[in-house]
Amino acid sequence: MPASTSYSPPEAGLWAVILAGGVGSRFWPVSTPARPKQLLPLAGDEPLITQTVARIAPLVGHERIRILTGASLAAPILGAVPELGSQGLLIEPCARGTAPVLAWAAHAIARTDPDAVMASLHADHRIEPPEAFRATIAAAARLAHSEQRLFTIGAAPTRPETGYGYIRTGTAIGPDGAWVVDRFVEKPDRATAERYIGEGYLWNTGLFVWPVSLLLAQLKQHTPELAALLPLLDEDRVEEYFERAPTLSIDHGLLERSDRVGVVRATFDWDDVGAWDALARSRPADSRGNVGIGHAHFVDADGCIAWAEEGDVVVFGARDMVVVQANGVTFVAPRELAPDLKRMLAALPDRLVRLEREPA
Repeated sequence: MPASTSYSPPEAGLWAVILAGGVGSRFWPVSTPARPKQLLPLAGDEPLITQTVARIAPLVGHERIRILTGASLAAPILGAVPELGSQGLLIEPCARGTAPVLAWAAHAIARTDPDAVMASLHADHRIEPPEAFRATIAAAARLAHSEQRLFTIGAAPTRPETGYGYIRTGTAIGPDGAWVVDRFVEKPDRATAERYIGEGYLWNTGLFVWPVSLLLAQLKQHTPELAALLPLLDEDRVEEYFERAPTLSIDHGLLERSDRVGVVRATFDWDDVGAWDALARSRPADSRGNVGIGHAHFVDADGCIAWAEEGDVVVFGARDMVVVQANGVTFVAPRELAPDLKRMLAALPDRLVRLEREPA
């Protein structure tokens, strides 16, 4: 689907919700419960959440953006995007996964705009250029409305990534670049990922576009875990809804069960800023592939990532390492282990994971 700017900003009937409730433990020790990754400048000079709002606002307007997050992050997120105001936040009583929270968001939007189409975005993606992103979302919104389908955005793989899900496309829908989803597949091993690329599979970006009424109808039909709870939202019993809702992803809870799912190919560059290794793809590097944030210095080093928040960090004679100094902690690891940070954190004392200082 060719990138164009054939939408009329703000696109009529289109809303955007931004998932911004996680802590981002794979960016420890910089990311903390008080300052999670969406509030960090990981893909540029501004926090991820600020970039995400700026990217979608020209298409939908600030008044049709809702950020889904927890109560503890409401104030810092509003500090990063004050233009939204408090009405721009939907505060989750507790974390229950993407299926319950997106159902809640769709229900809230439907009360104001029953014919709305909703774009579901993440606060931790790197997307360039923003104009192509908006054109793709606008095209997907028009298809979602006309075809009455749930659409995901699929990105052409640039490497045999083992940390992403993949999509096999089926029958073409409408213009070039949109298809029925034939199959979702989970994170593959490297050999399988290479085969998927050769066979034309797309990355599942986790970006979705759908009519809010269709999403709710499909949840009632295919997701019994939530169907019986949706009437609670009609009665404004939101806390009870979340208390009773299971932890369930929208992928497993609905998209893998429905026969009304399509995919639109992205016309923009996309990456998930999910772990320290992603900074090598989202930040400028020196002539030897080193990426430094803060007072980071490289001597005879190649392919290293260094984050210096307190003082200076010097990386000498190292290859493909991550070195982070923040919040009183120095963290060093091979880049290849960066996505596996949760396993390391599970082996550390809780005090260190939470970055609580020992008494003097």
